[in-house]
Amino acid sequence: MPAMRKYPPELRERAVRLVLDSKNESGGSRGACTRIGQQLGIPSDTLRGWVQRAEIDEGVRPGVTTDERARVLELERENRELRRANAILRSASAFFAAEPGRPSTR
Repeated sequence: MPAMRKYPPELRERAVRLVLDSKNESGGSRGACTRIGQQLGIPSDTLRGWVQRAEIDEGVRPGVTTDERARVLELERENRELRRANAILRSASAFFAAEPGRPSTR
């Protein structure tokens, strides 16, 4: 079950858009985050993180995008499942190879 988000996505998008517009006009994002965060009731650090994530996703700032991060997590999860299945198959193979009523090939 996904975690509940404190702020709705519409508010998040609007706040990020306002900060980016204000940043383009004034040149500083820290003051814009503080001012707009106070107006919308969002902590400035939270808003600054949202803006950084939006800039990374747009390619303005270097970093791993949200889509790439989700894909890596999905691949890691699949890798864990495959390793687990492989271990189960290995142990099952060893179990059936050591069957007591089976004549040895040696």
